[in-house]
Amino acid sequence: MLIKSKAKSKKSKVNVFWKILLLIVYCLSPIASHAQCAMCRASLESEGNTAKAEAVNDGIVYLMVIPYVLVGVVGIVVYRMYSKKKES
Repeated sequence: MLIKSKAKSKKSKVNVFWKILLLIVYCLSPIASHAQCAMCRASLESEGNTAKAEAVNDGIVYLMVIPYVLVGVVGIVVYRMYSKKKES
């Protein structure tokens, strides 16, 4: 029974490793995003200042990433708490 437990534990660790690796690759892959609402796009395009439009795009993408990072951190904390509780 102890041998099965160790094999199962090793399999779950490998499974978690691949999930984390997949998440890191997904987060680091370059994604072209033009995240502007229609009103922002219209007002920025009418001015003709493309640098300002790109800055607004970058700001929107930055604001979009923050909630995903927070959810990821909370998920990691919950996972660690669960695994510590399971060990004891």
